[in-house]
Amino acid sequence: MEKPFRCTFANELTADVIQVHHFAELPRAMQILGFHKTRPTLVLVGGASGVSEADITRLETLFREEIAPIAQELGVVVVDGGTDAGVMRFMGQARTAIGATFPLIGVAAIGTVLLPDLFAPCPDAAPLEPNHTHFVLVPGSNWGDESPWLARLASAISNGFPSVTIVVNGGEITLRDVANSVEADRPVVTLDGSGRTADKLAAALRGEVTDWRARQLAASGRVQAINIIKHPARLTKVIKGILSKLLPIN
Repeated sequence: MEKPFRCTFANELTADVIQVHHFAELPRAMQILGFHKTRPTLVLVGGASGVSEADITRLETLFREEIAPIAQELGVVVVDGGTDAGVMRFMGQARTAIGATFPLIGVAAIGTVLLPDLFAPCPDAAPLEPNHTHFVLVPGSNWGDESPWLARLASAISNGFPSVTIVVNGGEITLRDVANSVEADRPVVTLDGSGRTADKLAAALRGEVTDWRARQLAASGRVQAINIIKHPARLTKVIKGILSKLLPIN
């Protein structure tokens, strides 16, 4: 584990950053970042490639009016991929827009992000999203290398408390993210109508012919779908229902 540092963004917000090398370092890393107690956790996975301007506006509204307020009301920790793109950007901007105070942690493979004085071998490396409060940099130089780390970090934070994964749009890596959440026995809520992987999972739940991996994940019993076009307000009810219940501590 490396010494933590503080990153200041162009919007004058700051975030605490720590780099880890092994899964076993995650609990200690969170303590160093100030997370001394476990808390309910919301995991956000997905993307926004190929989304129309109208759909982007709808998703931005969903994050600002539903997802960010849920996190704020329940006092949860939100964990996502942390780069300045897609749903991670929506989450960061929504948090700032409503003046929220919940922690927003980005988990990113160090070789896929742009940081001062650090070489990023990934040719399409991206900047960190500037409205996040914390970042955990993990080993890897390819998109998707962060996937198991994101799931493990969420489990470390929520140990003894409920957690949930929300799936918005997304591609191949999102299927891996969902598989990691299912393996961690974390409930998954896929947003039907947000596109691509999220819609494939919803279709699989309806018994439609779709990607075999989506069918496999749907058969786990850990995934449910919400149609955000027909029933956007239902998301708040479902997420509150999951995150408000204490889990038994073994």
